[in-house]
Amino acid sequence: MKKILQYLFEHKALSREQAKEVLVNISKGMYNDSEVTSFVTVYLMRSITIEELQGFRDALLELCVKIDLGKYATIDIVGTGGDGKNTFNISTLACFIVAGTGQKVTKHGNYGATSVSGASNVMEQLGYQFKADNTRLLKEVEQANICFLHAPVFHPALKTVGPIRKNLGVRTFFNMLGPIVNPASPAYQLIGVYNLEMARIYNYLLQQDDRPFTIIHSLDGYDEISLTNDTKVITRQGEKIMTPEQLGKRSVAAEDIYGGNTVEEAARIFTKIIKGEGSFAQNAVVLANATMALHCTGAYTNYEEAYNAAVESLESGKANQSLQTLIALQ
Repeated sequence: MKKILQYLFEHKALSREQAKEVLVNISKGMYNDSEVTSFVTVYLMRSITIEELQGFRDALLELCVKIDLGKYATIDIVGTGGDGKNTFNISTLACFIVAGTGQKVTKHGNYGATSVSGASNVMEQLGYQFKADNTRLLKEVEQANICFLHAPVFHPALKTVGPIRKNLGVRTFFNMLGPIVNPASPAYQLIGVYNLEMARIYNYLLQQDDRPFTIIHSLDGYDEISLTNDTKVITRQGEKIMTPEQLGKRSVAAEDIYGGNTVEEAARIFTKIIKGEGSFAQNAVVLANATMALHCTGAYTNYEEAYNAAVESLESGKANQSLQTLIALQ
């Protein structure tokens, strides 16, 4: 590791193969915490290259526990995190709204490294048990239209660096990896990013395979559709700017989407919204993200049709039923 660090300190970049090798070694526990922390810190001081990100991704996908959900074309809705905004669990709620429409979801998530409550924190609080059992996960997808994939259960490297990330408390390149290493290989992806540089890198990476994707970035720095400002939307077909009114029928204030100070508070907010008891602002933000995900699947003729499906899922209780069915299967 000393040679690698010296190389990086000279402002040089790793090749795809070198990056892969380092992350494989990290997952095997070949370096001590100080060495790994130093390595991670390099990427807080300079931008990651596309080759480095590809190498890290190669390592995680090669080492991960694979999941086979057979015939189901699933979607993942995930943000990079690291935007420092501490919103409630918007993408996870959007997943259940999407599941309530009948679209199968494989949600990939982790504990919050830079926020109070990541997807894994709130799912655990709601009673979900993390697992890598293919049979049980398939049953969840079949009966609840959704399963949850806790990243450290599937990725040895993420388990190794988890405590280091938590201690650092700032976003690292692992935030960038999470959305592109879902072990279920979903057919569709809605990915939220915290800045435009990451949007460019993801666009380049995702263009290399043939799966539909949508990348979103709120121009005031959120890694999701926040409705606090305009949102850049990038797909295989190109990119555009959309207003809060186009996406969610209204704009909202930052304080409207605050996520609370504890995991327990985050879970209470989550439960209230999924039961249809959220504020107009909370509902609008969740619905906008769910709609964009549904639109990404190509199952709807236009955004408005997808929006109506999302509203129906939340207001009819189908989204909540999906959650209740999932928890009952634990």
